[in-house]
Amino acid sequence: MRKAPRFVGGFVGGFVGGLVFASGQIAVPIAHALEYSVGEQGIDARKLQSFPYNLTGKNIFIGQIELSRPGQFGVDKIVNKLIRLDKFVVEPFSVFSRDQKAQPNKQVDDHSEQVAAVMISRSKVYRGVAPRAKLLSSAYALSKRDGQQEAAIATQHVALQNNGDVRAVNFSFGEPLDEDPRPNAKLDGNALLTQCLDWLAIKSNTLMVVAGNQGKGGIPIPTDQFNGLTIGFTHPRANVYDRIDLGNLVDEPFIDRNGNGRFDRGEFFTDLNKDKRWTAGVESPIDGRRSLALLAPGMGIMLPNLRGKFVAASGSSFAAPHVTGAIALLQEFVDLQIATNNWSTDARRHEVTKAVLINSADKIKDRGDGKTLGMSKTIFDRLGKTWIDSEAYGSREIPLSQSMGAGQLNAFRAFLQLQAGEQSPGNVKPMGWDYNQIKVNDFQDYSIDKPLLKDSYIAATLTWDRLVTLEDKNTNGKYDIGEKFSDGGLNNLDLYLMRKIDRDPSQSVWSSVSKIDNTEHLFIKIPAPGEYKLRVVFRSPQVNTPVQKFSIAWWSVTD
Repeated sequence: MRKAPRFVGGFVGGFVGGLVFASGQIAVPIAHALEYSVGEQGIDARKLQSFPYNLTGKNIFIGQIELSRPGQFGVDKIVNKLIRLDKFVVEPFSVFSRDQKAQPNKQVDDHSEQVAAVMISRSKVYRGVAPRAKLLSSAYALSKRDGQQEAAIATQHVALQNNGDVRAVNFSFGEPLDEDPRPNAKLDGNALLTQCLDWLAIKSNTLMVVAGNQGKGGIPIPTDQFNGLTIGFTHPRANVYDRIDLGNLVDEPFIDRNGNGRFDRGEFFTDLNKDKRWTAGVESPIDGRRSLALLAPGMGIMLPNLRGKFVAASGSSFAAPHVTGAIALLQEFVDLQIATNNWSTDARRHEVTKAVLINSADKIKDRGDGKTLGMSKTIFDRLGKTWIDSEAYGSREIPLSQSMGAGQLNAFRAFLQLQAGEQSPGNVKPMGWDYNQIKVNDFQDYSIDKPLLKDSYIAATLTWDRLVTLEDKNTNGKYDIGEKFSDGGLNNLDLYLMRKIDRDPSQSVWSSVSKIDNTEHLFIKIPAPGEYKLRVVFRSPQVNTPVQKFSIAWWSVTD
């Protein structure tokens, strides 16, 4: 009998990913209320909840998929009791058992309750990121045999609610790689659940947010998705969340300190299959692809259990919902702009949200001169190194750090990036974004309309989708158990920073030209004052469609 899938970094009442000593005891840092992780010490979302923005996620639908679910008033007796005790802080909009109505008093657990609390808690003291968002939560596990197929059914059901307008879906669980039914299964993006997430991103325009902590024994599926965001977690130092926690999915390839060509004690990475070497497809996706996109706070957060008590919880299970909640805040602002005819519905695209969140992440704290784009924190890895020290900074073919992604979520900076507005190819402002399309063997130029400041940084992010299709046997347009998906592959788009006078990308100042990712990201210092442009190129041969939709976001500093 298959074992049940497991939660991702979801240790409640204690700490997963903390410092574990030989005795098995865990070094527990001081736990904090959500005020720290949601406030300026974390993702800086409290500004958006306050005047003049007043964003709370109102009327924005978001989803949650787990083995179990949070409780709901009127459905579950334990929640009815909490109402009488005035300890009820999590109020989902709807709860389901897979693709049916929730079964009263069944499939309810603390983990799901606490994940939901990060997103929608309405407690005055422990308020979530988007307390007025409408959360749709589905528990997919009805037996120990349930796995990816059942999770896919639940995900599809949630993503198609509200007439298919669910902006993000949170996944704080994972499937063990050794329980995937494929022969010699690897993290190649082609597990059924991983393919389902990428297919639904296209079909329902939903951004899938996946917790990236493999946890004890390894539970990486669907962290190797392409079209969504995979999230790692940080822990606080001096009350500020700015250091990658030891319990994360992956770290940079291990540092071979003694030069013997193998992993030794004291060298850094997680050897999940205990073969004393880094194994692509087991500890990380194949071919060196970077699946981790962002970090968010996840250690020592005080969250409510089903008895109305607030206890410490840790892991990427609780980092991912910080991102999902932030998406609800941004999308509330988007809807306000669309309602007043300021923006088009392009702003609702999941590719746009993904590019905005990645491009606005904190890497290096700004010294007050604006040259590092007003970033509020320097984020450190396990060894005290920064994003500047990662191989992503020095390589044109590696867009994201394997342990840091693009850095840590900053919800307020993401708002500023989004607020800059959509701008079409041609002359553009120093900050903005666009949703567009490009033909194979063609390019689009975004020429910044003012000279850039010497020694300032520019950040730019390009996102597009991997094509996944459903092998729809009964032609009902939906995934059914027993059906499969087909990987249609990934068209190759590249991103260049060039002087405005140059025409050939070979003359570029810098570029992001990964052949295996569907995210290109550059963060580089401007070498000399002058006029610059960003160029998006669709390289042949085309893998699927001859016209590729994409989103780009950029942030620069002018004289």
